[in-house]
Amino acid sequence: MAKQTQDFTAAMKDIMGAFPVDTKAMEDAFKNQAALNEKLSGVALDAAEKSAEISSNWTKTTLAKLSDMAKAKAEPADYAKAMTDFASANAEVAAENMAAFAEVAKKVQMDTVELMMSAGKDLQEDASKAVKKATDDMTAAAKKATAK
Repeated sequence: MAKQTQDFTAAMKDIMGAFPVDTKAMEDAFKNQAALNEKLSGVALDAAEKSAEISSNWTKTTLAKLSDMAKAKAEPADYAKAMTDFASANAEVAAENMAAFAEVAKKVQMDTVELMMSAGKDLQEDASKAVKKATDDMTAAAKKATAK
């Protein structure tokens, strides 16, 4: 009592042949997605680099001002003045750096929106082409199947 298993390979080939798949559209979609990811990564890395520069400069400025404040003073009142000068200078630098961070964030937002709008437009065009091609292929397959 040997069991026979049916070979579905030929049947699957016939089924898949009746419904053609456009692998080029999938490859193009993958390439487009990879290109978009590359551009978005570029925006993010550029922002990270600029943010690191701002942070580094802020740290250097703060340390330089701390160095001035840490110097020995002749009069006790000079310590209070040095502390007040440091606090006001630090507040000014903080405001400038926060504005610089805001500019970086604004640029990231604008670049991202621009990329997404462009990608959406390209995606819409690609989808229209793919739907038209799929419709044409299905129509041709249906005609071929009914002609048999």
